[in-house]
Amino acid sequence: MLNPDDFIITRKRKKYKFAKFANSPLCFEFDEWQKQKVDAIEIGAGDGLFCVELAARYPDMQFVALDVKGDRLQKGAYEAELRGLRNVRFVRARADQILELFDAAMVMRIWVTFADPFPRTRSAARRLTHPAYLARYRDLLRTDGELLIKHDNRDFFHWSLEQLVAQEWRITELSFDLHESLLSDEYKIQTTYEQRWIREGLVTNFVKACK
Repeated sequence: MLNPDDFIITRKRKKYKFAKFANSPLCFEFDEWQKQKVDAIEIGAGDGLFCVELAARYPDMQFVALDVKGDRLQKGAYEAELRGLRNVRFVRARADQILELFDAAMVMRIWVTFADPFPRTRSAARRLTHPAYLARYRDLLRTDGELLIKHDNRDFFHWSLEQLVAQEWRITELSFDLHESLLSDEYKIQTTYEQRWIREGLVTNFVKACK
């Protein structure tokens, strides 16, 4: 049986995390963000730690971790501050708002990492690899830009591949078990969710596609 006091503590913790998000100079609400040069975006970034690792590896590139939940993003923001990184930002916004956040045809890479698979057919339009989202990614990417997708759910991943092919994206790299493949170590940086899935015996599917 749930204890009402536990609920109160949980609510207080969430408010505390949102306060940390608001107080970090690396964090922005949708209406606070001003368009600027961005090389790579992670959509549905969760705690943003994957983007932090990318930013650490590529100090000359500008990264944005985007997620609708600021209480998660603040974790990556404070890790970036701790490591002295100034080439990564954290934006609380919905994925369908990206064309309002970034300049068209200017982004080099878009990462979609372990997005909610929305398994029910009636929810397909909410999947981050639905044609409506793929069209937005196409608008944002440079001519030589790349879309990179990682996921543990094989059904969702297969469906995503079908959408990419139907929308005439060119698949350039593909693996149904990324961490046993010979693909770049950059792709093998693990998100927090990915670490959990691997511990549970799941594998990471990966695809890179170009416009």
